Amino acid sequence: MIRSFAFTTQGKLHSKDIETFLMPTLLADTNLFLWLDLEKPTAEESKLVLEDIFHFHQLSIEDCVSVSPSPKVEEYVPKDEDKFAPYLFMVIHAVDYSRKDGVFATKELNFFLGKNFLVTFHEVPLRSVQQTEERCLKSSVHIARAPDRVAHTLLDGIVENYKPALDELAFEIAELEQEVVEHPSPKLLNRIIQIKKEVLHLRQIIGPQREVLSRFAQGEFKLIRPHLVPYYRDVYDGLFHIGELAQNYTDSLTGLLHIYLSMSSNQTGDVLKLLTLITLITTPVTIVGTWYGMNFGDSMPELRMTYGYELAIAITVISTALMWWWFKKKRWF
Repeated sequence: MIRSFAFTTQGKLHSKDIETFLMPTLLADTNLFLWLDLEKPTAEESKLVLEDIFHFHQLSIEDCVSVSPSPKVEEYVPKDEDKFAPYLFMVIHAVDYSRKDGVFATKELNFFLGKNFLVTFHEVPLRSVQQTEERCLKSSVHIARAPDRVAHTLLDGIVENYKPALDELAFEIAELEQEVVEHPSPKLLNRIIQIKKEVLHLRQIIGPQREVLSRFAQGEFKLIRPHLVPYYRDVYDGLFHIGELAQNYTDSLTGLLHIYLSMSSNQTGDVLKLLTLITLITTPVTIVGTWYGMNFGDSMPELRMTYGYELAIAITVISTALMWWWFKKKRWF
């Protein structure tokens, strides 16, 4: 699906859903800014826009249509034989977190940013793209004056949409902290390990994106006008803060693992302690029962006593009670 918009330099909508044969004419008009959004496009639509209309470099087209595991930004300057205008190609990832699955799902967004055009390419609907489109069409702040403004709005929306995912993660970690103290179990251990793995995945996503945005924040690219660099720097700061939160969550989960292992070790120690106490307390019973259970015949004097049986029971009970009293006094249980 192709959505297209043409805006004036004042940020007002000039036209939308533009016929493809008119796009080269609109691109030639320096008083207009053209934004094309390709959402799950067909191969024919991709070829039409990326190759036939904009004539982008083949390497950037290949990176766009295929899944890129890492964010990146590349600047393309035309040579003598190239037909495209100078542009920036950027790959960025949005995230979503599901508490049901405990997984961070990533969604890729590709940018082609030129002086008077912006082409966005994504395979699934993105909240940041929808929000930016609505703001461009309805907002009174005229963010659609230029492609670098719209690109900033998209990036800012992606970073802002990280926060609900991190809030969900924070709630889950808080629940785990309570459960690990009250009900430690192997199932809980698996959840902790799974979530820690997902947080590490999140950090692997954020790290390269911070490097990409830092290049924008430093004003490296000429297609980003100087007065907008502080705005990109603000987006970078937001992503940096998210990276710090992810690091804190990693530390918290590592602490939970240590607590779980300590609790498990304590439980094992309590079981061993209980078994040892049972063994020690029943030692008199075992000794007396073993001693008088042997076949002595008439050679054992106490067997001929009138109250020999009662005496054996008394010795057993008293010695067991004394053992129990001694352990109680030592507060071993």
